[in-house]
Amino acid sequence: MNVASFFSTFCSNIAIPQSKRTTISNRRKAIAKRLNLDFRGYSTESYCFYAGSVGRNTANKTVSDIDMIFVMPWNIYTKYDNYQSNGQSQFLQAVKNSIATTYPSTYLKGDSQVVVVNYSDGMKFEVVPAFENDNGTYTYADSNNGGTWLKTNPKAEIKAIKDGDSNTNNNLHQLCRMMRSWKSKCDVPIKSCLLDTLAFRFFTNYEYKDKSYLYYDWMCRDFFLYLSNVDKDQYLWKMIGSGNNVYNYDNFRPKAKKAYEKAVSAIDYATSNCDFSAASDWHDIFGGDFPWSV
Repeated sequence: MNVASFFSTFCSNIAIPQSKRTTISNRRKAIAKRLNLDFRGYSTESYCFYAGSVGRNTANKTVSDIDMIFVMPWNIYTKYDNYQSNGQSQFLQAVKNSIATTYPSTYLKGDSQVVVVNYSDGMKFEVVPAFENDNGTYTYADSNNGGTWLKTNPKAEIKAIKDGDSNTNNNLHQLCRMMRSWKSKCDVPIKSCLLDTLAFRFFTNYEYKDKSYLYYDWMCRDFFLYLSNVDKDQYLWKMIGSGNNVYNYDNFRPKAKKAYEKAVSAIDYATSNCDFSAASDWHDIFGGDFPWSV
């Protein structure tokens, strides 16, 4: 088995295709134009950016939830902060009503912090209207319990992954994308943002972190072993960059151990030139996007 060719093809297969990137971009622009028109008085595509896996460049082609930060002018904050009761709720409702002018299938998410736009193809945008602070964090609204303002730091997460990529020959984002395929194929109960955080930590001391596709079979094997050995009593992690809490109560370790054993088997088959059996094991881990031949 030509390991480098197989994994290079696999990574190409799971990358977000250009057509989907264009669709995502056009929808982001449409939302931004609408909000800027209503809250700034003029139409522009500016004052917004992707957060979440798309912003961190760790999403693969299956991504359907697009996280978007829309940066509001501070005079809007002053207006709603001066409300006597839950100005945050009124603020989010105003944002919802604005977007609904362009996209009627818009609603407030159950946690009352995000405005969600649904599309007929199954994609949805989760829009967080926020105010940029001098230190690079963002203040956003939470309408629960009478309303409050919270802070988040998505750009720190984006920077952490970008820096991690620079230190790993761009292997960090590829590992995160491959692990999303494993999560989907094997129904692994782990949050995608936690995969990104643990992948970042894994590479900190990994001896092959800057190698090419030729080492991707070992890299996946070793990361599965790393996941399987995570403290079984741990359910809280700090997100890379931002330090936000990431809770994961479900136990992903048994499936990580099973994937590790399959990876070991695949590598043994490849060493013996049993390419079909090796590819079959990788299929069991990652699904149909892993090639049978190259």
